Amino acid sequence: MKAPHIPYKPLGMALGTAGGLIAGAAFKQAWKIIEGEDDAPDATDEDRTWQQILIAAALQGVIFAVAKAAVQRSGAVVTRRLTGTWPG
Repeated sequence: MKAPHIPYKPLGMALGTAGGLIAGAAFKQAWKIIEGEDDAPDATDEDRTWQQILIAAALQGVIFAVAKAAVQRSGAVVTRRLTGTWPG
């Protein structure tokens, strides 16, 4: 294993956790703005329409994907600045 990958792994794991927390909070706020409700529907929520469930799932997927990409890219940039080598 290359040396730059070893210090990046703990950083990547910590950033991944932080990114998940940020994405969850962002999704909750976005859903509150869109539907005016605190909780997004679950797929098995009998009282919700297909449209609500699919919109919530798509929105959640987009937010989590963007947060993950932003966090991973930020971690790679920091690693390059600290080690001079791009991880991955």
